[in-house]
Amino acid sequence: MTTPYHFDDLETRTADARGSDIARQLPQIIAHAKANSSGYGKILTDIDPSVIIDASALSALPITRKAQMLATGGSTPLREFVTRDFSSIDNIYQSPGPIYEIGMDSHDWWRFGRFLSALGVGVGDLVANTFSYHFTPAGKMFENAAKAVGASVIPAGTGQTELQATAMADLGVTTYAGTPDYLKTILEKGDEMGLDLAAVKTAAVSGGPLFPALRDEYTNRGITCRQCYGTADLGHIAYESSAMDGMIVDEGVIVEIVTPGTGMPVPEGDVGEVVVTSFNQDFPMIRFATGDLSAVLPGQSACGRTNMRIVGWRGRADQSTKVKGMFVRPEQVAALVERHDSIIKARVTVTHDGSSDQMLVQFEATGVLVANIEDSIRDVLKLRADVEWCAPRSLPNDGLVIDDKRPID
Repeated sequence: MTTPYHFDDLETRTADARGSDIARQLPQIIAHAKANSSGYGKILTDIDPSVIIDASALSALPITRKAQMLATGGSTPLREFVTRDFSSIDNIYQSPGPIYEIGMDSHDWWRFGRFLSALGVGVGDLVANTFSYHFTPAGKMFENAAKAVGASVIPAGTGQTELQATAMADLGVTTYAGTPDYLKTILEKGDEMGLDLAAVKTAAVSGGPLFPALRDEYTNRGITCRQCYGTADLGHIAYESSAMDGMIVDEGVIVEIVTPGTGMPVPEGDVGEVVVTSFNQDFPMIRFATGDLSAVLPGQSACGRTNMRIVGWRGRADQSTKVKGMFVRPEQVAALVERHDSIIKARVTVTHDGSSDQMLVQFEATGVLVANIEDSIRDVLKLRADVEWCAPRSLPNDGLVIDDKRPID
């Protein structure tokens, strides 16, 4: 383990410098995606890339979702969104859908090297990479990252815990890469087998929840454990640093937090859906909706990195549910809010009284109550509901637009 360091000068740019770079790069990547992928050629038909120079202008563009990629690209949407010759792709992966993603062997292609450098992983470290190499890109993502910071890699993959523990002890592994809980399994197996795993000093985790008690357990064993956030489509999105004050957004993406079901950014601090635009020249994603919930933290990290910070994962944004046989979706709730200027926010709560579904729609309003709100609810949601008016900022800040409280059978 080396002293944590900045991966490059981009991490400590001033706000003006970052804004200037984005103003140059953002129109370029949108024009590139529009011109070189038939999928974005359709989605961005009426968009003039030259005027999209910041996050505010970006918010006017349509959201891209996996379902839309399937609809746009048919049975092989990957070919519709990749901007390089298909025959030159190094690796192709699959996630549920099926959705296919590409990967390239070039330097830090997924950008996770930035996370490892913040953790202090570098030359002289040996990384036991327990992320899967089967169909998912996770294994290659972290192997690619380890090479970017000069570390060596054991491509262990998943399973075979005894072999994992033995190899880590025999070879003096210094860094674990994998899901948060699997390291605990390996360490306990090592204890059971009488192995010395004291060389493990750092853990780079992702792909599952890192509970405080688990992190404390690793700390008590002398292991610094930090987490990052990324997806197969986008690569690295955000990461923890030594300051432990939220997750710092990666320099290769723009992150927006929007109201679920819409493309409209929420106020700073409010929970919403994570929407990401990546600057990947081979596989650009323009306003790609991750389906995850998070929120923006104010200010900058104490570690000296200056990019925007977000809180950790706060749940999933896909809150669609059936009420009395009718689907109620976040997009409909957003449309209901947009009908009336005095309404700031809405929340639908679904319950069951033992015989039938019940629906309550709560509205935050600026003091002017809408007389015909019941008609709007019937028009947009196609159902009747009870109505409750609430003061501004009084509804929970948890990203939920639809809260289904019915018991699960």
